[in-house]
Amino acid sequence: MTRIYNLSAGPATLPVEVLEQVQKDLVEYQDAGMSVMEMSHRSKAFQAIMDDAEALMRQLLSVPENYQVLFLQGGASLQFAMVPMNLKKSGKVAYVDTGSWSTKAIKEARVLGLDVDVISSSKDANYTFIPEIEADYSQYDYVHITSNNTIVGTEYQEFPDTGYTPLVADFSSNFMSGPIDVSKFGIIYAGAQKNLGPAGVTVVIIRDDLIGLNEGLSTMLDYKTHADKGSMFNTPPTFAIYVVQLVLKWLEEQGGLSGIAEKNKAKATLLYDYLDQSDLFKSPVRKDSRSLMNVPFITGDADLDAKFIAYATEKGFANIKGHRSVGGMRASIYNAFPHQGVVELVKLMREFEEENK
Repeated sequence: MTRIYNLSAGPATLPVEVLEQVQKDLVEYQDAGMSVMEMSHRSKAFQAIMDDAEALMRQLLSVPENYQVLFLQGGASLQFAMVPMNLKKSGKVAYVDTGSWSTKAIKEARVLGLDVDVISSSKDANYTFIPEIEADYSQYDYVHITSNNTIVGTEYQEFPDTGYTPLVADFSSNFMSGPIDVSKFGIIYAGAQKNLGPAGVTVVIIRDDLIGLNEGLSTMLDYKTHADKGSMFNTPPTFAIYVVQLVLKWLEEQGGLSGIAEKNKAKATLLYDYLDQSDLFKSPVRKDSRSLMNVPFITGDADLDAKFIAYATEKGFANIKGHRSVGGMRASIYNAFPHQGVVELVKLMREFEEENK
C-alpha cells in the first residue's frame, strides 16, 4: 500500500487505523451478517452505533446536558438556511464576515428576508485576519461567526461574548481539533468531512431553548424534528455516522481534544516557522489570526506557484493547490494528517527554494 500525503481541504485525510477498521467491517459488521451500509437505520445494531457516537462526542467535548447532538444531512451549507429559519424572532441578526463561507451564510439569511447587520469584516484586507467586533448584541436574534476560514486560513483565537444573545458558529473546518466551551454557543454546526469523517453527515449541537422557537417550518428543516430522537423522521447517513464513531474512538486514543490540540499546534508551528524565515514562501495571514488547520502560502509569482504545485504533486503531495479564489498553495493539515507529512513538506519546500534562488 502506498498512501500519498493528502493536503485536501475536504473531503480530507482520515486516520489509517479508522480506514483499516472500516475495511475489516465492510462486508460484515461484527456479527450482524451484513455491512453497516445494508442494515436498517432502525435496527438495534445501528442504534447502538448512533448512541455510541453521540456519547463519545458528548464526552470529548463535555457537552452540557441542556444541549442536543444531532447528526443531519445537507452539509454546513444547509445550516446557512436552517439557522435563520429556526432562530428568527424580530428578524434582525448579526454576522461577522471573514471569508467565502460567512459571505454565503449572510446571503442565505438575506434570501429568507432577515435584516442582516454585518457587524465586522476583514474583506478590505482580503480576509487576512479575524476582525475585532464592537456591537450591541442585545438587539439581535443571534450572532453568527465562522470559527475557521478554510480558504483564507484564518481562525478565531478567542470567541466573542454575546451575553444572552445566542452565538452561532460554523465550525466545519476546525471542529474537534481542540477543546471547545460548548456553553458559550447557542448552536455549533460542522460538516464532518474535515476532521471527523466522510462527507455526508453534519453535526449540529444546539441548546434546548433554541429548539421549536418557530412554527410552520418545513418538517425536515425544523430542528425540533431531529431533536425527537424517538422518531428518527428520515434515514440518517448511516455509514458516515459509523465512520464518525470510529474517528471519535481514535480521538480518545490521541489523548482526547487536549491531546490532538497539542499535536495540531506542533504541526502548524513547524510549517509557520519555516514560512516566517523563508526567502521564497510567505504566509499572507496575520500572525494573530493564523489557522492551525489550513495554511495558505504564496511565492508572489503565479508561475512559480504553479511550478511548485507541479513539483509537490510529483513528489506525492496531493491537493496542495490553493483555492481558485485566492490562488497560491494551501496545506490542510487536519487532525489525521501525520506530523511526518509536515516534516516532509517543509523538507520539500526547502529543496525547492534552494533550486529556485
